[in-house]
Formats: sequence, structure tokens, C-alpha cells
Amino acid sequence: MEKIIPQQLHALAHACPTPLYLVGGCVRDYLSNLTPCGMRDFDICAPLSPDAFIPIALASHFTVRSVYKATGTIKLCDSENNEYEYSTFRSDKYVRGVHTPVETVFTTDITLDAKRRDFTANAVYYDVKRGEFCDPLGGIPAIHEKRFTTVAPAEKVFGEDGLRLMRLARQAGQLGFSPDEECIAGASQNASLIRDITPERVFAELCLLLHADQKYGVAYAQYAGIKLLDATRVLDYILPELTLGRGVTQRADYHKYDILEHSLRAVKYADTSVRLASLLHDIGKPFCAFRDGNVYAHPEEGARIAETVLHRLKAPKKATLRICELVKLHMYDFNCKTSENKLRRFFVEHYPVLDDLLLVKQADFSACTDDTSIAPTVDRWQKLLAERAPVTLKTLAVTGLDLVPLVPTHKIAEALHMLLLHVAVNPQDNERNRLCKIAHSLYG
Repeated sequence: MEKIIPQQLHALAHACPTPLYLVGGCVRDYLSNLTPCGMRDFDICAPLSPDAFIPIALASHFTVRSVYKATGTIKLCDSENNEYEYSTFRSDKYVRGVHTPVETVFTTDITLDAKRRDFTANAVYYDVKRGEFCDPLGGIPAIHEKRFTTVAPAEKVFGEDGLRLMRLARQAGQLGFSPDEECIAGASQNASLIRDITPERVFAELCLLLHADQKYGVAYAQYAGIKLLDATRVLDYILPELTLGRGVTQRADYHKYDILEHSLRAVKYADTSVRLASLLHDIGKPFCAFRDGNVYAHPEEGARIAETVLHRLKAPKKATLRICELVKLHMYDFNCKTSENKLRRFFVEHYPVLDDLLLVKQADFSACTDDTSIAPTVDRWQKLLAERAPVTLKTLAVTGLDLVPLVPTHKIAEALHMLLLHVAVNPQDNERNRLCKIAHSLYG
């Protein structure tokens, strides 16, 4: 532990009249032999009130950024920009379905402080001054066994705070931990409490979960996390349109899994940039299967449903538009029978999302049968794109200024687009004089 503790924190600990403890993720990560990507966040605590702690922190050259006296919490940083969250030992009282504590009682009892946390693995303390661990609830054995056990009866822990349902899935995935049976049962019994969490918080946690492998480099951590959300049925409340596909079988010659599992496996294989789009790419399938008896219209219906889902989760507008377009287009040329000329025009029309679309197609293909080889459609498109036929205005041999004498001003943008579509199919015509002649013939 000493190697990861900043010197300024050591000085702060020695200046405190009581023990100052590191707690939570920093301690857990050390005992798990995991190193987070990026800077560490340090959670520290002591039986000192904010009024008592702040002067000591300032004298130790820390910067206090914010103070929340009601919960005894202080945000601060040191001279090297390491971030810390200090909390006074406390015990919290919750009302079922209310995310924030309704009553906070400050204490000097470290065991009571430990019992307000979520999992025993997150309730191991390290006395910075003495260099000793303190484990009031048996978190060290749980960490060594890569096991999540709640600090109190699981039904109570999850009943206090619905956000813990998603934290369980995210952290289990990130760390490669497995919840014990009581933990899963408690989460399942309280799955409906996720409805009490604001959509923005749910969306933020979902995004963190979908990138869980980036926290410590645990392979397929995002898949493990989303599978746990499914196992506890929390996913049913977040994405009911998606879980409607649970148990709905697909064509055996293409698919090894039902609709829901296929979508979850798409997340497993997807590039980090398209994981939410990959999760939602077939969200229209269950709807179409039940409405039509087939899934032919699922890309278009999926785009519509994805928009509804993302609005409900308060997702950013730009991300929503991009994901809906990827869902709508993900089946284009799935059988590699679209003519090359039509494909080249498609590349022009959808160039802004083309790279992401290739990634979604690859994830979709790999999720069908766990085949990680290059998808036939992706291979075909990449070969066509490698020919470097013009697909953007930057690669067109004329500009709007070139067309000013030849095309009405209000038609210049349209003319450029028409010329781009032409040279995408006829790259040999991408030459200034030739394009000017074509423009003049069209608009002169």
C-alpha cells in the first residue's frame, strides 16, 4: 500500500489526532492486485467532523473544493492534483425507494461506518499512519475469493438504494468478482427499485458498465456486467424492449442464441465506441417477431424503438441520432448481394457513420456464433473502400467556387453532392475539367 499512497496523504495522516483511513476502491484494488487505468481516486475517512478536519487539511497544503456538512463529506485535492473524498464516520438511515439517506448520524465506531457501505470488499480500511489494515466485516477474505457479499442482509442493502443494483453489475464486471447467492437474491428481490433512480443516473451507470473492461483491463468485463443485470432482472426495468427477446429463438442456420443473448454478446464483441449501439441493434426484433411473425422490418422498427428508449434514458441528442442511424442501417448488404455501384453511393450518403457501422456489423456477426473472424460484409466493404474512390467532398476534384460560373448559387450544394455520387461510381471522372463539364451539362 505504501507505494501507492502520496506523500502528502502521509503528512495529512500524521497531522490528524485520530487515525486517518483509506477505504473502498483503493484498498480493494490493492488487495486484488488490480491497477486502475488513469489516476486513482482516494476515499479517506476518520471520526473527525468537517470543522475539525478542514484546518488540518489546509495546513497540510490540500485544496478544499467542496464541503457537504450534512453528510460529513469533503472533496479535496493535493498539490499533484490527486483527488480525495473525505467522509466523517457515520451511519445512514434510508427509506425504501429513496436513493439518499433520510438521516445521518456521525459516530466514532468504524464498524458502524463499514455497515453503511454496500459490499464487504468495499469496507476494508487502511490506517495510513500505522500502515495496518482494519477489516470489520470480513472483506479481505471476500476480496481474495473475488466474491461480493453485502455488508448487511442483501435484501436490506439493495432495498436502501436502488443504484446499488447497477453498481453491483458494474463493479462485478470491472473486477472479475462474482456475487454470492444471497447477494444475487437480494438484488433480484429489489430489482424494481431501479425505477426510483433518475434516468440520467441510470444512463451514466449503463455507459460505465458497457465500458467496464477499460477500468482494469479485465477481458469481457462489460459482458459479465450486462449478464448480471440480466440475471437479477434489473435489465427488465431499464430496457424492457430488449428483454422481450429473452427466449425468442432465431434461425438456427444463422444464430446460436436467442434474441436477447445475441444482443448481449454483441456487447461482448463490440468495439468500445459502439457498445450501446450494438446492445440496441436488434431491439426491434422482439417487437416485429410478436407483431408480424417475422423480423424483416426490425432495422426500421428498431431505430424507432431505440429513439424512444434513449429519450427515456435522457441520452445526449447527438448520441441518440447516431445510434438510431446505426440501428436502422445495420442490416444493409447483410448478404453481400448489393451491387458495387449502389454500395459506393451508399458510402457517400452515410460516410459520417460508416466506420461505426462497420464496427456494429462486426459485433453483430461475431455475436451470432461467437465467430471473431472478419464478417463477410465488413471484408467486402473494406476492400471497396480501399480502392479509394471519392466518398467525401474533400476528395472531390472541384469545390463550390469552381461551380459558381456554371451552376445557380442555390444549387451549388446539390451539384456537389450529385458530382460526388457520380465519381463514387466513376472514379476516373474525378478531374476538375471533367466535373465542370458534367456540372454544366446538368445545370447549364
